[in-house]
Amino acid sequence: MEINIETNLFGKEIFIPDTVVNSWIVLIILTIFALIVNNKIKKASTDEKPSAFLNVVEVLVEKVDGLVKSTMGPDKIFFAPYILTLVMFLLIANLFGLVGFTPPTSDYSVTFTLALMTFFLTQYYSFKTSGFLGYFKNFTEPMAFLTPLNILGELANPISLSFRLFGNILSGVIIMGLLYSALGYLAPIFTPILHAYFDVFSGVLQTFIFSMLTMIFIGGAMD
Repeated sequence: MEINIETNLFGKEIFIPDTVVNSWIVLIILTIFALIVNNKIKKASTDEKPSAFLNVVEVLVEKVDGLVKSTMGPDKIFFAPYILTLVMFLLIANLFGLVGFTPPTSDYSVTFTLALMTFFLTQYYSFKTSGFLGYFKNFTEPMAFLTPLNILGELANPISLSFRLFGNILSGVIIMGLLYSALGYLAPIFTPILHAYFDVFSGVLQTFIFSMLTMIFIGGAMD
């Protein structure tokens, strides 16, 4: 299912692809989910057994908190809300193919934007931790003549991070599209197992990898 938006603004035609529209849908889903969780937490009583919904949310928060502590360190637990938001966005976006929508992460503009967020957070905390001179000194280590390579390596991080996620999700979309075209009415018989791999397994795996690399990059910059 494709939802493209075409409009005119100041005499210029603007085309918004379905992947960007789907990313907005994911954000709306996450916003509604956050409002529901907030409302249920406010109404919850400490004297009563929490609902199954709040138990699931609590387990999810605890798992992400534990992952942040083990990867970045206990002193960086304040990153947990951002990592949890990133995990939920990527997980829903990667699994969008299961409901007939184009996954937002199959668009490079989406994955590159997420990678840029990681890149700028890494540079900000590196600058904040090391100071002005220390930040630039980091590029000269272990030897000064390696500075150009260190700079290129730092600039390559968002590119490799974004291409890894984009390539894996897009390849799954292309393969499933070709199979549906080739099999026709027989597709529902043979494609479920492939959806389990390309959408569920690959989607969850890429969510984990992107989130882990984000924590490693930012945590390494702060250390």
